[in-house]
Amino acid sequence: MTTLSEKHDVANSAPQPGGAGKLLDSLFSISQRGSTLGREVRGGLVTFFTMAYIVILNPLIIGGFSPDAAPVDVAGNWLPAAQVGAMTSLTAAVMTILFGVIANLPFALAAGLGMNSFLAVSVVQEVTWPEAMGLVVINGVLIVLFGMTGIRTAIFRAIPKDLKAAITVGIGLFITFIGFVDSGFVTRTEAGPPVQLGDGGSIVSIPTMIFVLGLLIMGGLVARGVQGGILIGIVISTVLAVIAEQVFKIGPSSAANPHGWHLNMPVLQGTIVSLPDLSLAGGFDLFGSFSRIGVLAATMLVFTLVFTNFFDAMGTMTGLAKNAGLASKDGTFPRLKAAFVIEGLGAVAGGVGSSSSNTVYVDSAAGIGEGARTGLASVITGLLFLGSMFFTPLTSVVPMEVAAAALVLVGTMMCAQIREINFKRFSSAMPAFLTLITMPLTYSIANGIGAGFIAWVVVNTAAGRHKKVHPLMWIVAAGFLVYFARGPLTLLMG
Repeated sequence: MTTLSEKHDVANSAPQPGGAGKLLDSLFSISQRGSTLGREVRGGLVTFFTMAYIVILNPLIIGGFSPDAAPVDVAGNWLPAAQVGAMTSLTAAVMTILFGVIANLPFALAAGLGMNSFLAVSVVQEVTWPEAMGLVVINGVLIVLFGMTGIRTAIFRAIPKDLKAAITVGIGLFITFIGFVDSGFVTRTEAGPPVQLGDGGSIVSIPTMIFVLGLLIMGGLVARGVQGGILIGIVISTVLAVIAEQVFKIGPSSAANPHGWHLNMPVLQGTIVSLPDLSLAGGFDLFGSFSRIGVLAATMLVFTLVFTNFFDAMGTMTGLAKNAGLASKDGTFPRLKAAFVIEGLGAVAGGVGSSSSNTVYVDSAAGIGEGARTGLASVITGLLFLGSMFFTPLTSVVPMEVAAAALVLVGTMMCAQIREINFKRFSSAMPAFLTLITMPLTYSIANGIGAGFIAWVVVNTAAGRHKKVHPLMWIVAAGFLVYFARGPLTLLMG
């Protein structure tokens, strides 16, 4: 299979930019990384379109349009969906632009799905929303400190190359599974196997057929080496989705209409322009949770947030950097420390804006697949997020099923890294396999990293290779044991 780096022309063969293009080339090292201004713009567009769902989904997870339709905290408070949506767009825009300018990497940030779900389902059952966001801020401050002091970089360097490759492959499988589930290609069963193809083993919905068609269109364009193949495929698939909705009147997915569009329909609804409500900014209580539920219980919540945020983002950045051809042999990538610090600031910003912790999105792989190699792509994505505050109806035109097709395509590309894993040595093969298989099956990047860390320490020690295990691996593996046992530990401390 042709790698992404092999598919792109070398810098010398690209047309030399002039004027403003020359300035951007100098600021972002575009030619130096073998990219072009056009690829960076297309990559930024593709990343935005594959991530735009978060502007709609995040308000539905942590907010609602009424108290009856929103997660209510212990004090009866709730977050209005419109306000959450506005802050979701603003925070994603600011942090993605900041990341692009300072870290110069084609990674975009937005409210993390694992984190927002954890807040809505678990945390606000014990504390208020402002107090929960205060915990998110503390989590972010700790991650920033880990990044600034070099602790996060040291842990990153201690990870064996086999595990780093496995993280990339695992993320590829993970985003593929996300695409399958979000498109309805894979669904739950009421009895028997945990998952199935479509409905009863068959694809029966038009939205899922649009997903399959879009995947084949994008795959065909990329296989032919068409520049902008993913973006062109998204546009074509969206047009087909709009036509299908107009002809068949499919409607949104619901209990009464299980074969409808997931999350957003490919239609323009309401007015095109709306003014954002940013009144949630600053609505957090930094230490209120400690007095409400006690220091130990609040500390355990912070520990859970930090562990999830810390390793989820680290794994994502590892996979994205390798996929973009920016990682060196030891897995490190340019401006590593700056990337870790800015990602931590994303968590702080998310808590301050009550949009939940912002982290690097694995969906950025779609833009990388389109050719993005620098922070300019992130700046483009961030500017589009900024515009989405005012143009939410336009953002929702691209259905989830089309974005899911792009994720599956990029997941295919990321799995090429499996060749970097030494499967001939079992002490490397087993931890790597547990890493890559645990991510999709538990729907968590952090869980996959944890399983791999623990297995690496135990198996290599048992094999007499304990000198090959970095001391930090022992420390992190012990931390993951606590992380996996946090439920019983919380009960014991209660």
